Amino acid sequence: MLTSISTEVLKIQTTKAPEFIDITDEVVKFVEGMEINSGALVIYSRHTTAAVRINENETLLKKDMAEFLNQVAPEEDYYRHNDFSIRTENMTEDEVPNGHAHCQSLGLGASETIPVINGELQLGNWQRVFLIELDHAREREVILQVLGG
Repeated sequence: MLTSISTEVLKIQTTKAPEFIDITDEVVKFVEGMEINSGALVIYSRHTTAAVRINENETLLKKDMAEFLNQVAPEEDYYRHNDFSIRTENMTEDEVPNGHAHCQSLGLGASETIPVINGELQLGNWQRVFLIELDHAREREVILQVLGG
């Protein structure tokens, strides 16, 4: 069986944090165009303050999840990462205090892997793929890579 790899980069403009952006339709469209019968899709965020997760796209649940993230790592807490008087590493001209976003991402993760069987992603009935913005509005990149035959 011939194995192939296909890759696409989604560019997504976020508007706030936290923000749960449903990218499922783009992900499904990508896999449908690949003519892969059996394999796996990896969805990967190229950022340390934006996560990729599978969950349900329901308005009240997304509000609950946003509150949960704030309880885990509140933006208003003290983070050494945000103390620019002592921090000396990985600083940029436009650096912003985002220690909370880095801590929130620890529990979420940067990627998901979904099986492809008979050419279809094996998502459950309510499962949707989200890019989760944890920091502030900006353009983000999500890599889609499918491997299969």
